[in-house]
Amino acid sequence: MAEDLGRLYEMEQKFPNCDYWNDSCAADDLEYAAARGVRGATTNPVIVKNVLKKEMPLWKDTIVSLIEQMPEATEEDVAWALMKRIAAERSKVLLPVFQQYKGKKGRISIQVNARNYRSAAKMTEQALEFAALAPNMQVKIPCSAAGVAAIEEATYRGVSINATVSFTVAQTLAVAEAVERGLKRREAEGLPTDEMSPVCTLMFGRVEDYVKGYVNDVGLLVDPNSLNWAAVAVFKHAYKLYKERGYRTRLLASGFRHAMHWTQIIGADCAMTINHGWQARINDSHFPVEKTIDAPVPQAALAELKTIPEFVKAYDERGLTPEGFEHYGVFRHTLASFLEGYDELLGIIRSFMLPAGY
Repeated sequence: MAEDLGRLYEMEQKFPNCDYWNDSCAADDLEYAAARGVRGATTNPVIVKNVLKKEMPLWKDTIVSLIEQMPEATEEDVAWALMKRIAAERSKVLLPVFQQYKGKKGRISIQVNARNYRSAAKMTEQALEFAALAPNMQVKIPCSAAGVAAIEEATYRGVSINATVSFTVAQTLAVAEAVERGLKRREAEGLPTDEMSPVCTLMFGRVEDYVKGYVNDVGLLVDPNSLNWAAVAVFKHAYKLYKERGYRTRLLASGFRHAMHWTQIIGADCAMTINHGWQARINDSHFPVEKTIDAPVPQAALAELKTIPEFVKAYDERGLTPEGFEHYGVFRHTLASFLEGYDELLGIIRSFMLPAGY
């Protein structure tokens, strides 16, 4: 059975706490993943934009209806109404998993407005709104300094969070500590926490892209094999610290770029959010499904990586302060790309509100 359903299904059977998520809310992608044991999914404005391009016949009437029902709405109002509708609808696919695991798995993530990354209050308010959309919602909050504050408050208010725009060990630790504060505040008031499921995304593919780009831009000569360990090294280091400190937040790996981004973290008590293309490649691959999360990064590779300043910022647990999170290069680049994608989504909505022609 495991061979029939692919390597990711086999991984979950061998390592039940090693979950794979679908890095999309597209219907056909979710159908493929659901048949292979998927335990989570994610959305954000960029993903929704891509889903609309793929599924416009399914959502065209909904967009028109929302515009008619909201006569004073801006294109942003309509866009968020649509994103909430899509997330709530697609959350139903994961509801059986959510019920089976009593809230610990089977959630779909929906992201707060990245434009508010400097406002803890606005992100918290939207997080509470999103958490009420369906029983199995998980809310993505950017890991800026304000985002860390929002993560604590949203956790205290009962929201299962997914920290995003996170690339460094320092960010993952700040998130885990914020979640612990929020959970302890709930517990001090006798509020339940047993079905909450916080995760912290480590966008390690983007970390590696960034480190490689930095090396090229400044003209360093580095062994390419060492560079291919950059993201894995950051993830393994963060994971080790999480286990040592007993955090209740789990890490979530995202942004696969090559085989090691899967093969070197197998067996971790974590989640992996994987797009459809990489799911298919992994499922059909020849790599053995063996526990590798505790295997060390080769010493020579790690030593060479530690000569790269931008890698050290990602790897060292004190490499960045919370005030510096939003100034780290890959944070700025990623948030800018998210906002560009958001603007493209608004353009799709605008085309319905202000159609071309006579």
